Amino acid sequence: MREPARIRRLHVHFSSATCEWPTPQALFDELSFIFGGFTLDPCATVQNAKCARFFTKEEDGLKQPWVGKVFMNPPYGREIGLWVKKAWEESLNGTLVVCLLPARVDTHWWHNYAKKGHVHFLRGRLKFGSARNSAPFPSAIVTFGKFFTP
Repeated sequence: MREPARIRRLHVHFSSATCEWPTPQALFDELSFIFGGFTLDPCATVQNAKCARFFTKEEDGLKQPWVGKVFMNPPYGREIGLWVKKAWEESLNGTLVVCLLPARVDTHWWHNYAKKGHVHFLRGRLKFGSARNSAPFPSAIVTFGKFFTP
């Protein structure tokens, strides 16, 4: 028996079929306004990069230095903890990192790193990219580093 279409559409949200969740443009624009623009998107694709300077999977943003004002919407898969750790570490070097994260407050990476930043929980559920449905998880903005304007 075939599953209802609604159930089939939700499978991607509950599987590891994708770990990339393109940032909603309106949210990025608002954060960019608040923080005076971003200079780097360290974990992007050519199609979803939010900054003129960005690193793709092949360039591996985890191995690159981050400077300036960074906007990070990391892959939401098993390596998310490495990205949040990197964001926190780069902030110790003077970089401002603004992260869009799933609010997974029961995870090790959340307690080890996200809690060290300034956490702002978003109301409701975001619609990522061109998705018809909202994400099945809440989101948060976590900011590491000193807020500054040029």
